[in-house]
Amino acid sequence: MEHRVVVVGTSVGGVRTAQALRAEGYPGRITLVGEELELPYDRPPLSKQVLSGAWPAEHARLLTPEDAAHAQLELRLGVAARALDPQARLVQLADGELQPYDDLVIATGASPRPSPWQADSGIFLLRTLADCRALKERFADGTAVVMIGAGFIGAETAAAARSAGCDVTLVDPLPVPMERVTGPVVGSLLADVHRRHGVRTRFGAGVQAISGRAGDLRVTLSDGSVLGAGTVVVGIGAIPNDQWLRGSGLAVEDGVMCDAHLAAAGAAHVFAVGDVARWPHPELGDWVRSEHWTNAADQARCVARNIARPDAQETYHASDYVWSDQYDWKLQLAGQRACAVAEWVIGAPDEQRPKVAVLHADAIGRLCAAVCLNWPRAFVRCQRLLGERVPATQAREVVGAL
Repeated sequence: MEHRVVVVGTSVGGVRTAQALRAEGYPGRITLVGEELELPYDRPPLSKQVLSGAWPAEHARLLTPEDAAHAQLELRLGVAARALDPQARLVQLADGELQPYDDLVIATGASPRPSPWQADSGIFLLRTLADCRALKERFADGTAVVMIGAGFIGAETAAAARSAGCDVTLVDPLPVPMERVTGPVVGSLLADVHRRHGVRTRFGAGVQAISGRAGDLRVTLSDGSVLGAGTVVVGIGAIPNDQWLRGSGLAVEDGVMCDAHLAAAGAAHVFAVGDVARWPHPELGDWVRSEHWTNAADQARCVARNIARPDAQETYHASDYVWSDQYDWKLQLAGQRACAVAEWVIGAPDEQRPKVAVLHADAIGRLCAAVCLNWPRAFVRCQRLLGERVPATQAREVVGAL
Protein backbone atom coordinates (compact mmCIF):
# COMPACT_ATOMS: atom_id res chain seq x y z
CA MET A 1 0.00 0.00 0.00
CA GLU A 2 1.32 3.46 -0.93
CA HIS A 3 2.86 5.47 1.90
CA ARG A 4 1.00 8.69 2.64
CA VAL A 5 1.89 11.97 4.34
CA VAL A 6 -0.89 14.32 5.45
CA VAL A 7 0.12 17.93 6.13
CA VAL A 8 -2.43 19.97 8.09
CA GLY A 9 -1.85 23.66 7.36
CA THR A 10 -1.26 25.44 4.07
CA SER A 11 0.91 28.42 4.95
CA VAL A 12 4.69 28.42 4.57
CA GLY A 13 5.38 25.59 7.03
CA GLY A 14 2.93 23.21 5.41
CA VAL A 15 3.66 24.05 1.78
CA ARG A 16 7.43 24.00 2.27
CA THR A 17 7.19 20.61 3.99
CA ALA A 18 5.32 19.15 1.03
CA GLN A 19 7.74 20.67 -1.48
CA ALA A 20 10.77 19.55 0.53
CA LEU A 21 9.43 16.00 0.68
CA ARG A 22 9.42 15.88 -3.11
CA ALA A 23 12.89 17.44 -3.21
CA GLU A 24 14.07 14.65 -0.88
CA GLY A 25 12.72 12.08 -3.32
CA TYR A 26 9.70 11.03 -1.27
CA PRO A 27 7.56 8.97 -3.70
CA GLY A 28 4.31 8.55 -1.76
CA ARG A 29 1.07 10.50 -1.61
CA ILE A 30 1.08 13.97 -0.06
CA THR A 31 -2.14 15.69 0.97
CA LEU A 32 -2.26 19.32 2.09
CA VAL A 33 -5.28 20.16 4.27
CA GLY A 34 -6.17 23.84 4.69
CA GLU A 35 -8.97 25.64 6.52
CA GLU A 36 -9.23 28.43 3.95
CA LEU A 37 -10.60 28.02 0.43
CA GLU A 38 -7.83 30.31 -0.80
CA LEU A 39 -4.90 28.75 -2.58
CA PRO A 40 -1.90 28.61 -0.19
CA TYR A 41 -0.32 32.03 0.38
CA ASP A 42 2.49 33.61 2.36
CA ARG A 43 1.54 35.64 5.44
CA PRO A 44 4.39 38.19 5.92
CA PRO A 45 3.36 40.24 2.83
CA LEU A 46 -0.13 40.68 4.31
CA SER A 47 1.18 43.34 6.71
CA LYS A 48 3.71 44.67 4.21
CA GLN A 49 3.54 44.66 0.40
CA VAL A 50 -0.03 43.39 -0.07
CA LEU A 51 -1.54 45.66 2.59
CA SER A 52 0.33 48.70 1.28
CA GLY A 53 -0.72 47.97 -2.31
CA ALA A 54 2.84 47.45 -3.55
CA TRP A 55 1.93 43.88 -4.51
CA PRO A 56 -1.24 42.32 -5.84
CA ALA A 57 -2.43 39.47 -3.65
CA GLU A 58 -1.35 36.97 -6.30
CA HIS A 59 2.29 37.77 -5.59
CA ALA A 60 1.90 36.27 -2.12
CA ARG A 61 0.84 32.86 -3.50
CA LEU A 62 2.92 29.92 -2.31
CA LEU A 63 1.39 27.36 -4.62
CA THR A 64 -0.66 27.42 -7.82
CA PRO A 65 -2.85 24.55 -9.08
CA GLU A 66 -0.19 23.93 -11.72
CA ASP A 67 2.56 23.77 -9.08
CA ALA A 68 0.51 21.31 -7.05
CA ALA A 69 -0.20 19.10 -10.05
CA HIS A 70 3.44 19.11 -11.13
CA ALA A 71 4.58 18.03 -7.64
CA GLN A 72 1.65 15.61 -7.30
CA LEU A 73 0.31 17.34 -4.20
CA GLU A 74 -3.33 16.77 -3.32
CA LEU A 75 -5.07 19.91 -2.03
CA ARG A 76 -7.98 19.60 0.41
CA LEU A 77 -8.92 23.24 0.93
CA GLY A 78 -11.78 24.96 2.73
CA VAL A 79 -12.06 22.49 5.59
CA ALA A 80 -10.35 22.54 8.98
CA ALA A 81 -8.96 19.62 10.95
CA ARG A 82 -11.12 18.96 14.00
CA ALA A 83 -9.58 15.94 15.76
CA LEU A 84 -6.65 13.55 15.69
CA ASP A 85 -6.55 9.84 16.51
CA PRO A 86 -2.83 8.97 16.48
CA GLN A 87 -3.42 5.31 17.35
CA ALA A 88 -5.59 4.81 14.25
CA ARG A 89 -3.50 7.38 12.31
CA LEU A 90 -6.58 9.36 11.29
CA VAL A 91 -7.26 13.09 11.03
CA GLN A 92 -10.92 14.02 11.26
CA LEU A 93 -11.96 17.06 9.23
CA ALA A 94 -14.74 19.51 10.08
CA ASP A 95 -17.05 17.94 7.48
CA GLY A 96 -16.63 14.50 9.04
CA GLU A 97 -14.19 13.14 6.46
CA LEU A 98 -11.36 11.00 7.80
CA GLN A 99 -7.86 11.44 6.39
CA PRO A 100 -5.63 8.39 6.98
CA TYR A 101 -1.86 8.93 7.17
CA ASP A 102 1.40 7.11 7.63
CA ASP A 103 3.15 10.31 8.74
CA LEU A 104 1.41 13.49 9.84
CA VAL A 105 2.80 17.03 9.85
CA ILE A 106 0.99 19.60 11.99
CA ALA A 107 1.49 23.05 10.50
CA THR A 108 -1.63 24.88 11.66
CA GLY A 109 0.23 28.01 12.71
CA ALA A 110 -1.12 30.59 15.13
CA SER A 111 -4.01 33.03 15.24
CA PRO A 112 -4.08 36.62 16.52
CA ARG A 113 -4.89 36.94 20.19
CA PRO A 114 -8.54 38.05 20.27
CA SER A 115 -9.29 41.65 21.15
CA PRO A 116 -10.24 41.94 24.83
CA TRP A 117 -12.07 45.15 23.91
CA GLN A 118 -15.41 45.06 22.14
CA ALA A 119 -17.32 47.57 20.06
CA ASP A 120 -20.32 47.35 17.76
CA SER A 121 -18.02 47.14 14.69
CA GLY A 122 -14.78 48.47 13.28
CA ILE A 123 -12.24 46.36 15.23
CA PHE A 124 -9.94 44.30 13.01
CA LEU A 125 -7.31 41.59 13.41
CA LEU A 126 -4.80 40.68 10.68
CA ARG A 127 -3.95 37.08 9.86
CA THR A 128 -5.73 35.98 6.69
CA LEU A 129 -5.90 37.31 3.15
CA ALA A 130 -9.55 38.15 3.82
CA ASP A 131 -8.47 40.25 6.82
CA CYS A 132 -5.88 41.99 4.64
CA ARG A 133 -8.42 42.79 1.91
CA ALA A 134 -10.90 44.17 4.43
CA LEU A 135 -8.26 46.42 6.02
CA LYS A 136 -6.95 47.55 2.65
CA GLU A 137 -10.48 48.64 1.73
CA ARG A 138 -10.77 50.60 4.98
CA PHE A 139 -7.38 52.25 4.39
CA ALA A 140 -8.40 53.22 0.86
CA ASP A 141 -11.34 55.15 2.36
CA GLY A 142 -8.88 57.29 4.31
CA THR A 143 -10.19 56.14 7.68
CA ALA A 144 -8.48 57.32 10.86
CA VAL A 145 -6.67 54.26 12.27
CA VAL A 146 -5.70 53.41 15.82
CA MET A 147 -3.22 50.53 15.85
CA ILE A 148 -3.05 48.77 19.22
CA GLY A 149 0.23 46.92 19.62
CA ALA A 150 3.61 47.92 18.20
CA GLY A 151 5.19 44.54 17.59
CA PHE A 152 5.90 43.20 14.10
CA ILE A 153 2.28 43.21 12.91
CA GLY A 154 1.42 46.51 14.59
CA ALA A 155 4.43 48.48 13.40
CA GLU A 156 4.16 47.15 9.84
CA THR A 157 0.39 47.72 9.68
CA ALA A 158 0.79 51.27 10.97
CA ALA A 159 3.37 51.94 8.25
CA ALA A 160 1.06 50.51 5.57
CA ALA A 161 -1.91 52.57 6.80
CA ARG A 162 0.14 55.75 6.87
CA SER A 163 1.53 55.04 3.40
CA ALA A 164 -2.09 54.77 2.22
CA GLY A 165 -2.74 58.27 3.52
CA CYS A 166 -4.59 57.41 6.71
CA ASP A 167 -4.34 59.35 9.94
CA VAL A 168 -2.62 56.81 12.23
CA THR A 169 -2.03 56.55 15.97
CA LEU A 170 0.18 53.72 17.23
CA VAL A 171 -0.45 52.62 20.83
CA ASP A 172 1.65 50.30 22.99
CA PRO A 173 2.30 50.04 26.74
CA LEU A 174 6.05 49.67 26.14
CA PRO A 175 8.27 52.77 25.75
CA VAL A 176 9.23 52.07 22.10
CA PRO A 177 7.96 49.82 19.31
CA MET A 178 9.26 46.25 19.03
CA GLU A 179 11.32 46.70 22.19
CA ARG A 180 11.14 43.02 23.16
CA VAL A 181 12.87 41.91 19.97
CA THR A 182 15.05 44.90 19.02
CA GLY A 183 15.96 46.49 22.34
CA PRO A 184 15.63 50.18 23.24
CA VAL A 185 18.20 51.63 20.81
CA VAL A 186 16.71 50.32 17.58
CA GLY A 187 13.20 50.60 19.04
CA SER A 188 13.73 54.33 19.56
CA LEU A 189 14.91 54.74 15.96
CA LEU A 190 11.80 52.92 14.73
CA ALA A 191 9.63 55.22 16.84
CA ASP A 192 11.32 58.20 15.18
CA VAL A 193 10.70 56.95 11.64
CA HIS A 194 7.01 56.47 12.39
CA ARG A 195 6.75 59.99 13.78
CA ARG A 196 8.63 61.45 10.79
CA HIS A 197 6.04 59.83 8.53
CA GLY A 198 3.24 61.48 10.48
CA VAL A 199 2.20 58.64 12.80
CA ARG A 200 1.09 59.78 16.23
CA THR A 201 2.60 57.58 18.92
CA ARG A 202 1.23 56.81 22.35
CA PHE A 203 3.90 54.61 23.86
CA GLY A 204 3.77 53.76 27.54
CA ALA A 205 -0.04 53.80 27.51
CA GLY A 206 -2.40 50.85 27.71
CA VAL A 207 -5.95 50.58 26.39
CA GLN A 208 -8.85 50.60 28.84
CA ALA A 209 -11.84 50.38 26.50
CA ILE A 210 -13.14 50.74 22.95
CA SER A 211 -16.67 51.89 22.20
CA GLY A 212 -18.75 52.96 19.23
CA ARG A 213 -18.94 51.52 15.75
CA ALA A 214 -16.92 51.58 12.51
CA GLY A 215 -16.34 55.15 11.45
CA ASP A 216 -17.02 56.50 14.94
CA LEU A 217 -14.91 54.65 17.50
CA ARG A 218 -13.50 55.90 20.79
CA VAL A 219 -10.39 54.33 22.29
CA THR A 220 -9.88 55.13 25.99
CA LEU A 221 -6.29 54.86 27.18
CA SER A 222 -4.96 54.07 30.65
CA ASP A 223 -4.09 57.74 31.23
CA GLY A 224 -7.73 58.73 30.67
CA SER A 225 -7.23 60.26 27.22
CA VAL A 226 -9.56 59.28 24.38
CA LEU A 227 -8.59 58.69 20.75
CA GLY A 228 -11.09 58.94 17.92
CA ALA A 229 -10.89 56.42 15.09
CA GLY A 230 -12.77 55.08 12.13
CA THR A 231 -10.91 51.75 12.32
CA VAL A 232 -9.08 50.00 15.15
CA VAL A 233 -6.56 47.24 14.44
CA VAL A 234 -5.50 44.99 17.31
CA GLY A 235 -2.14 43.22 17.20
CA ILE A 236 -1.31 42.01 20.70
CA GLY A 237 0.30 38.65 20.07
CA ALA A 238 -0.76 35.25 18.83
CA ILE A 239 -1.91 31.89 20.19
CA PRO A 240 -1.03 28.55 18.56
CA ASN A 241 -3.75 26.74 16.64
CA ASP A 242 -3.53 23.58 18.73
CA GLN A 243 -7.08 23.41 20.14
CA TRP A 244 -8.09 20.67 17.70
CA LEU A 245 -5.45 18.40 19.23
CA ARG A 246 -6.94 18.39 22.74
CA GLY A 247 -7.69 14.83 23.77
CA SER A 248 -5.42 13.34 21.11
CA GLY A 249 -2.76 12.20 23.56
CA LEU A 250 -0.19 14.62 22.15
CA ALA A 251 1.64 16.81 24.64
CA VAL A 252 0.14 20.25 23.99
CA GLU A 253 1.34 23.20 26.05
CA ASP A 254 1.34 26.54 24.24
CA GLY A 255 1.91 24.55 21.07
CA VAL A 256 2.81 20.98 20.23
CA MET A 257 5.71 19.77 22.36
CA CYS A 258 8.40 18.26 20.13
CA ASP A 259 11.80 16.65 20.49
CA ALA A 260 14.98 17.91 18.83
CA HIS A 261 13.91 16.21 15.57
CA LEU A 262 10.51 18.01 15.66
CA ALA A 263 8.69 14.75 16.35
CA ALA A 264 5.63 15.39 18.50
CA ALA A 265 5.66 14.05 22.04
CA GLY A 266 2.91 11.56 22.80
CA ALA A 267 2.54 9.85 19.41
CA ALA A 268 4.66 8.16 16.77
CA HIS A 269 4.81 9.37 13.17
CA VAL A 270 3.58 12.88 14.05
CA PHE A 271 5.68 16.01 13.51
CA ALA A 272 5.05 19.74 13.96
CA VAL A 273 6.50 22.80 12.22
CA GLY A 274 6.13 26.56 12.38
CA ASP A 275 4.19 28.70 14.85
CA VAL A 276 2.43 25.68 16.41
CA ALA A 277 5.63 23.75 17.23
CA ARG A 278 7.43 24.00 20.57
CA TRP A 279 10.89 22.47 20.63
CA PRO A 280 14.06 22.45 22.78
CA HIS A 281 16.33 25.33 21.80
CA PRO A 282 19.95 24.38 22.62
CA GLU A 283 21.13 27.97 23.09
CA LEU A 284 18.34 28.88 25.50
CA GLY A 285 18.16 25.56 27.30
CA ASP A 286 14.37 25.67 27.17
CA TRP A 287 11.43 24.81 24.94
CA VAL A 288 10.50 27.66 22.63
CA ARG A 289 7.84 28.47 20.05
CA SER A 290 8.81 30.85 17.26
CA GLU A 291 6.29 32.81 15.19
CA HIS A 292 8.63 33.73 12.36
CA TRP A 293 8.76 32.80 8.67
CA THR A 294 12.34 31.56 8.55
CA ASN A 295 11.74 29.22 11.46
CA ALA A 296 8.74 27.65 9.71
CA ALA A 297 10.64 27.24 6.43
CA ASP A 298 13.72 25.77 8.13
CA GLN A 299 11.65 23.37 10.23
CA ALA A 300 9.79 22.24 7.11
CA ARG A 301 13.06 21.15 5.50
CA CYS A 302 14.14 19.32 8.65
CA VAL A 303 10.86 17.42 9.03
CA ALA A 304 10.79 16.50 5.34
CA ARG A 305 14.25 14.96 5.64
CA ASN A 306 13.26 13.07 8.78
CA ILE A 307 10.17 11.61 7.10
CA ALA A 308 11.97 10.78 3.87
CA ARG A 309 14.99 9.34 5.72
CA PRO A 310 13.63 7.76 8.90
CA ASP A 311 16.89 5.92 9.61
CA ALA A 312 18.96 9.14 9.61
CA GLN A 313 17.10 11.57 11.84
CA GLU A 314 18.31 15.18 11.69
CA THR A 315 18.37 17.52 14.67
CA TYR A 316 16.74 20.89 14.08
CA HIS A 317 19.09 23.88 14.36
CA ALA A 318 17.31 27.23 14.29
CA SER A 319 18.76 30.06 12.23
CA ASP A 320 16.97 32.57 14.52
CA TYR A 321 16.64 35.04 11.65
CA VAL A 322 13.84 37.63 11.58
CA TRP A 323 13.18 40.69 9.43
CA SER A 324 10.73 43.57 9.14
CA ASP A 325 10.04 46.21 6.47
CA GLN A 326 8.65 49.56 7.60
CA TYR A 327 8.45 52.35 5.02
CA ASP A 328 11.81 52.11 3.22
CA TRP A 329 13.65 50.84 6.30
CA LYS A 330 14.90 47.26 6.65
CA LEU A 331 15.24 45.65 10.07
CA GLN A 332 17.14 42.34 10.37
CA LEU A 333 17.77 40.28 13.49
CA ALA A 334 19.63 37.05 14.20
CA GLY A 335 20.60 35.10 17.29
CA GLN A 336 19.11 35.24 20.77
CA ARG A 337 18.98 38.57 22.62
CA ALA A 338 17.59 36.70 25.61
CA CYS A 339 21.12 35.38 26.26
CA ALA A 340 22.72 38.85 26.20
CA VAL A 341 24.42 40.53 29.14
CA ALA A 342 26.14 43.32 27.18
CA GLU A 343 25.65 45.25 23.94
CA TRP A 344 27.50 47.63 21.62
CA VAL A 345 26.06 50.07 19.07
CA ILE A 346 28.04 50.40 15.84
CA GLY A 347 27.29 52.65 12.89
CA ALA A 348 25.51 55.97 12.41
CA PRO A 349 22.34 56.13 14.52
CA ASP A 350 22.03 59.92 14.18
CA GLU A 351 21.70 60.03 10.39
CA GLN A 352 18.37 60.75 8.67
CA ARG A 353 18.34 57.12 7.56
CA PRO A 354 20.39 55.48 10.30
CA LYS A 355 22.69 52.59 9.52
CA VAL A 356 23.14 50.66 12.75
CA ALA A 357 24.27 47.30 14.09
CA VAL A 358 23.69 46.43 17.74
CA LEU A 359 25.88 43.49 18.80
CA HIS A 360 25.04 41.43 21.88
CA ALA A 361 27.35 39.28 24.00
CA ASP A 362 26.43 36.42 26.29
CA ALA A 363 27.83 35.67 29.75
CA ILE A 364 31.04 34.14 28.39
CA GLY A 365 31.70 37.06 26.03
CA ARG A 366 30.56 35.33 22.84
CA LEU A 367 28.48 37.06 20.16
CA CYS A 368 24.92 35.81 20.73
CA ALA A 369 22.73 38.20 18.73
CA ALA A 370 22.80 41.05 16.24
CA VAL A 371 20.15 43.63 15.38
CA CYS A 372 20.81 45.58 12.19
CA LEU A 373 18.88 48.52 10.77
CA ASN A 374 19.35 49.59 7.14
CA TRP A 375 22.71 47.83 6.99
CA PRO A 376 22.39 44.52 5.08
CA ARG A 377 26.14 44.20 4.55
CA ALA A 378 26.77 44.29 8.29
CA PHE A 379 23.96 41.83 8.88
CA VAL A 380 25.38 39.27 6.45
CA ARG A 381 28.71 39.53 8.24
CA CYS A 382 27.01 39.22 11.64
CA GLN A 383 25.20 36.06 10.56
CA ARG A 384 28.51 34.51 9.57
CA LEU A 385 30.12 35.53 12.86
CA LEU A 386 27.20 34.12 14.84
CA GLY A 387 27.61 30.83 13.01
CA GLU A 388 31.30 30.81 13.88
CA ARG A 389 30.49 31.57 17.54
CA VAL A 390 33.21 34.21 17.75
CA PRO A 391 33.95 36.43 20.75
CA ALA A 392 31.94 39.64 20.74
CA THR A 393 35.15 41.69 20.80
CA GLN A 394 36.17 40.13 17.47
CA ALA A 395 32.72 40.82 16.03
CA ARG A 396 32.96 44.47 17.09
CA GLU A 397 36.25 44.86 15.25
CA VAL A 398 34.95 43.18 12.08
CA VAL A 399 31.66 45.10 11.91
CA GLY A 400 33.28 48.36 12.98
CA ALA A 401 35.68 48.13 10.03
CA LEU A 402 32.86 47.90 7.44
